[in-house]
Amino acid sequence: MTANLTNETQFDAIIIGAGACGLMCAVQAGLIGRRTLIMESNSRAGAKILISGGGRCNYTNLYSTDEQFLSANPHFSKSAFAQWTVEDTISFFSAYGIEGKEKTLGQLFPVSDKARDVVNVFTDACEQLGQQIWLDCPVKQVDQQPGGFLITYERNGRQQKIAVPKVVIATGGLPVQKLGASDFALRLAKKLDIPVVPTAPALVPLTITGKEQAWYQQLSGNSVFCRVWNERISFEENLLFTHWGLSGPAILQISSYWQPGEWLYIDLLPQQNIITIIENQRVQSGKKSLLSLLAGLYTRKFAEALGYYLPVSKNLAMLNKGDMQTIEQLIHQFKVKPAGDKGYDRAEVMRGGIDTAAISSKTLETKKVPGLYFGGECLDVTGWLGGYNFQWAWACGYIIAQQL
Repeated sequence: MTANLTNETQFDAIIIGAGACGLMCAVQAGLIGRRTLIMESNSRAGAKILISGGGRCNYTNLYSTDEQFLSANPHFSKSAFAQWTVEDTISFFSAYGIEGKEKTLGQLFPVSDKARDVVNVFTDACEQLGQQIWLDCPVKQVDQQPGGFLITYERNGRQQKIAVPKVVIATGGLPVQKLGASDFALRLAKKLDIPVVPTAPALVPLTITGKEQAWYQQLSGNSVFCRVWNERISFEENLLFTHWGLSGPAILQISSYWQPGEWLYIDLLPQQNIITIIENQRVQSGKKSLLSLLAGLYTRKFAEALGYYLPVSKNLAMLNKGDMQTIEQLIHQFKVKPAGDKGYDRAEVMRGGIDTAAISSKTLETKKVPGLYFGGECLDVTGWLGGYNFQWAWACGYIIAQQL
């Protein structure tokens, strides 16, 4: 294919990627009179937004601060969140007709429960503000040239080029390939000698293999409220057993802080003490079986499965000191060593990415390539589950727009 130079060069910037960061950047740029063009390889804008929160889009978290983000530089996100707050996100969407409703742990969803409404805010605003979105338009190359950049892209079956003074890389991370995820930002960084922190799936289910696998498989579909922790952090949410291992909010959260080969610890009864419960019950009804007691705390199926480790057939009165130690250890410090994770196609986000040491925390411009900006998931800033990563994306989009 021959590459033709596009005549339309009156854009202040080209934004690569029509995800959360790119869309917010285009709208915010339009609001201050800048003209941008979004190039998106996908056939639709906001593909990942549309599937988030089960299609309902948890678009921010009321408790979002820099403390819920993982990065080699944990202070990097502070500047962004000082410039664009949760209140700014709420006000922005409210101005476009979307009111939020709080669900668990500060998660904010549209009252409509429709992620499509969130995407429509951006596509409608882009149209009103004269910002263009080119879909099915993969960018092949970004080259520096005097006064800016030359972008090589493919559109309508033809390879073309366009010159532009500034470029925004908002291509996201490696999850989920079927939604158009790519390593474009990482490849561009490598080409420009911009350092990258090693990447891995994050907010991802964990797998169990070997002799323990059958035990987890029999519990597939069972959910338990628990506290899961390692040496670095702990989370208290639901855990879901699956036929291949562990999932649910607690596991997705801890997965961002888990390294292969490490043990995880699970308190299966985080808000009570199993020994106290047993001692109280044996006074009232010593003939009650341990199985019966556990079935009152969990599902019957889960209580029976614990019989693999515990003397569930014993009456409470018959439990000896050794039994009690075993019960306490298992219930409050259940140990598991995951074999791995389910990979990028089951991950919510990517951890690692463009090294923030190479990026201005105030503007998100690369220090060595003036006019080039990275924002959102492709940066080494990874939020918790529950709307945090959207808050980061909106903040990045806003900040970069102010520089265009």
